[in-house]
Amino acid sequence: MGSTSSLRFHRRNNKTFLRIFMILVLSCIPGRTNLCSNPSVSTPKDLPPSVIRSSLDSLDLEGYITFHDVHNASKDFGNRYHLPPLAILHPRSVSDISTVMRHIVRSTSNLTVAARGHGHSLQGQALAHQGVVINMESLLPSHDIKIYKGKQPYVDVSGGELWINILRETLRYGLSPKSWTDYLHLTVGGTLSNAGISGQAFKHGPQINNVYQLEIVTGKGEVVTCSEKRNSELFQSVKWIRALYSDFSAFSRDQEHLISKENAFDYVEGFVIINRTDILNNWRSSFTPNDSTEASQFKSDGKTLYCLEVVKYFNSEEANSMNQEMEKLLSELSYIPSTLFSSEVPYI
Repeated sequence: MGSTSSLRFHRRNNKTFLRIFMILVLSCIPGRTNLCSNPSVSTPKDLPPSVIRSSLDSLDLEGYITFHDVHNASKDFGNRYHLPPLAILHPRSVSDISTVMRHIVRSTSNLTVAARGHGHSLQGQALAHQGVVINMESLLPSHDIKIYKGKQPYVDVSGGELWINILRETLRYGLSPKSWTDYLHLTVGGTLSNAGISGQAFKHGPQINNVYQLEIVTGKGEVVTCSEKRNSELFQSVKWIRALYSDFSAFSRDQEHLISKENAFDYVEGFVIINRTDILNNWRSSFTPNDSTEASQFKSDGKTLYCLEVVKYFNSEEANSMNQEMEKLLSELSYIPSTLFSSEVPYI
């Protein structure tokens, strides 16, 4: 990756901005210049597909909608899910996405909608069975990457922009993103939807911690700008929890319990940790322990452990009830008490 050594030097407290759906944080690179962002498997039943196609085709858009060549948008990266959409939207502006969303809300169809970037999402995240897939890469070309210099430089980009293009453009000004993923041929919106964790996260946090402002399209088709202080309920709305198990049977039983339970967590995942030294201390860069004293006494050396990771989405006005609900759900689980860690992070 070319100038990796020079990328280690970052100027602190610099913010980056991702436009259409986000704004990213940039860092200075000394010596270069002194310029310092589950598909439904149900099929719409209330309107014939021909009627839906005709109504979508009649919309006044800057971009366009395709109905026939949908093969590439029918499968996820893991090739486990094959769910063909009814249509693919190729937007040229945020307004195109808003127009289609508003149209779907006003219509009597049950169309599902999914955003798709470079197509690396798993578990069918970017699929919409007989719905509309939004091709985020159609939004704006790379020459529309806008870089703002100064004491707190940032870059204003589309959610469908590739990280590799952002890096190449910012390098021209002696800048680079503070936090990125190991593979850069991914879209901004795609990595932000999964937090964007990388080797720099221990120092600068994941990518979602380096977003200054987002411009989003809501499920009703409204275009809203949000940040920590503006429409913050859209900006900070994820409760992220991790806990460890030493017994695989209890670990798998709790996962099955959460997956089968209605109105539980919105995200459930598990993974194995083998002989990792001081694992809980490493978590402290992104999570807060439920009991700091007990966590500091936990030893992971030489052990095979199982990590349960869960997420709950919420609005700011639901914070109190959400915390009570989380406590109840966690009380039903058999994790090691001293290993419970949590964090509240932006949804995107």
